[in-house]
Amino acid sequence: MVASNSTRGAWTITITGGCVNLFLIVIKFAAGIFGHSQALIADAIHSISDLFTDAVVMFGLWRGRKPPDESHHFGHGRIETLATATVGLTLVGAAFYLGLRSASDLYSGTIYHPTVLALVGAGLSIAFKEGLYHYTVRVGRRIKSELVVANAWHHRSDALSSIAVFIGVSVARINPRLHYFDAIAALLVSLFILKVGFEIFKKALAELSDTAPSTEIQDRINRCACSVKEVMGTHDLRVRTTQGRYQIEIHIVVDGRQTVVEGHAVAKAVERCLICDITEIDQVIVHVDPAET
Repeated sequence: MVASNSTRGAWTITITGGCVNLFLIVIKFAAGIFGHSQALIADAIHSISDLFTDAVVMFGLWRGRKPPDESHHFGHGRIETLATATVGLTLVGAAFYLGLRSASDLYSGTIYHPTVLALVGAGLSIAFKEGLYHYTVRVGRRIKSELVVANAWHHRSDALSSIAVFIGVSVARINPRLHYFDAIAALLVSLFILKVGFEIFKKALAELSDTAPSTEIQDRINRCACSVKEVMGTHDLRVRTTQGRYQIEIHIVVDGRQTVVEGHAVAKAVERCLICDITEIDQVIVHVDPAET
């Protein structure tokens, strides 16, 4: 039931985000055209990428949160991870687009004469997208979904892009000779978006390539296993991450004179210890090895 509620909450916030994105695209295009702001029109084009990421997120949640079946013994979590990587790459692409457009405006000395309508459009975008970011990131962290958190950062990138537009339009209206402030602000924003997108993609890539978690987590797992009285030692620890949760395989060493039933009980005790101590566990496999005499 918990997984079902988590998926339902993620779907709800993603559909809400898609509706908000559609609304803002229309508002930005209208305000950009009638408010004489090329920057806001470009920002509307950037917002279109949000619809793409919303579709990727919904697909990732739909397929990635399905339970294990005969063809996928470990579940479908890697699909959600792949969707997260796609969102990260989309952020990187949006950052490059925004940066190149800003650099081009600086180089060519493009001058805009925007009206108050452009300010209203940019202001609405900032308010809606920043609010959507906080709502989405809160849901993503609650259900432990890197995919939803990544989509939240895509909302924030759109808000930051609109902030750059708002600053540029404001400065241009106050002093037309300082019109290049818009491009400078957008260039700085693009660098921030690039950093966030790269970090999201890097984390997803590490998960796809079965990168082990930090040494601290591995030591914590070994300490927990060794805290069970009958365990004499551990070896061959293997850990990978799927959907932000650990899949663990560990070998424990016990007294070889114990019966199979006793060894099984020790393994179950180690499993319970790990599940209680490390909340981000998806599954645990404990192998029992006899101590050398």
